[in-house]
Amino acid sequence: MSVPEGRARAAREADVAMSVRIGSVELPNPVMTASGTAGYGTEVSAYVDLGSLGAVVTKSLSPFAWDGHRGPRVVGTPAGMLNAVGLQNPGAHAWVERELPRLRGTGARIVASIWGLTADDYAAAAATLAGAGLTALEANLSCPNLEGRGQMFACHPGACAEAVSASAAAGVPVWAKLSPNVTDLVEIAEAALGAGAEALTLINTVLGMAIDPVTAQPTLGNGGGGLSGPALRPVAVRAVYDVRAALGDVPIVGVGGVARGEHAAELMAAGACAVQVGTASFWDPRAPGSVLEQLRSWCARHGVRAAADLTGRAHQ
Repeated sequence: MSVPEGRARAAREADVAMSVRIGSVELPNPVMTASGTAGYGTEVSAYVDLGSLGAVVTKSLSPFAWDGHRGPRVVGTPAGMLNAVGLQNPGAHAWVERELPRLRGTGARIVASIWGLTADDYAAAAATLAGAGLTALEANLSCPNLEGRGQMFACHPGACAEAVSASAAAGVPVWAKLSPNVTDLVEIAEAALGAGAEALTLINTVLGMAIDPVTAQPTLGNGGGGLSGPALRPVAVRAVYDVRAALGDVPIVGVGGVARGEHAAELMAAGACAVQVGTASFWDPRAPGSVLEQLRSWCARHGVRAAADLTGRAHQ
C-alpha cells in the first residue's frame, strides 16, 4: 500500500463514529472483554490499553470467597475450549480492596460481574459494589459449571427476575447474562427485562464434555464444563437474532466466539449493541484491542459511518 493510500484509509477509519449506547450507558466503542476470560482486567493490561476498550468486564464476583473446581479446569477442543473453573474468586469485598484500585488506574470503564447461590447473595455482592464507580453491573445468571446446574437462575423466569431485582442494590444499570441452555430464551429474557435489567448479555457457554479415550474418564476435573470459542458463535448469533426478533429494540450485548472485527459486525447485525471478546484472549491477550481496530477498519471499508448503525441490520 502506498503512503497516500495508507493516509486515505486512515482518514476513512478516523471518520467512523464508534460510540454506542447500551440502555442508559454510553460507551466510546462497542468492544469489551468477556467475564472470566481476562481475570480482573489488569492481567492483560500489558497487551491491550484497557482504557481504549468500551469497557472491561470482570471475572464474576460473589459476596464470599469461592475456591472453584479442582483441576484440570480448561481443555482445548477443535473449535474452542471447555472450561470448568467454577467461578473461583476472592469475594466482592476483597476485590474492591485489592484489585479495583489497580483497574481504575488503567482508565478502563468497569463492568463488574456478580453471581451467587441465592438471590440474597446477588443483593449482598451488589451492595458491596455500590459506590465503586462502576459503569454497569453484569448479573451472571447462567454459569453451567456449578453443582445443581438445573438451578441456574437463567433457567427459570421467576428465579431470573428475583436475582436481577436483587442486583439493583449496586445502584448502577444491571445487565443480565443469560444461558442458551434453555428451552425458551425469549421467556427468560422477558423476565430479566421485566425485573429491571437494562440490557441482556447473550450468551454464556453451552454444556459440553471431553473424555480421554485411554482412561475413559472426563478430561476436566469437574466432569463437564462450558464450551466457548468459535464453535459457539453461530449459537450466539441465533440467540441474539431470536431475542431481537421477538422483543424488538432491546439493548443486547453479544458474546460468543468473537475473534475478529467481522465477527463483531455479525453479532451486531443480529441485534447486539456491543460485543464481548472472550476465548480469543486465551491464545492472544491482544484480541480485544485487535477486534476493535478490525471493526473500525471493516466499517470504513463497507461505508458504515457509525458502528451503532450496524445494530439490527439483519432485521431490516
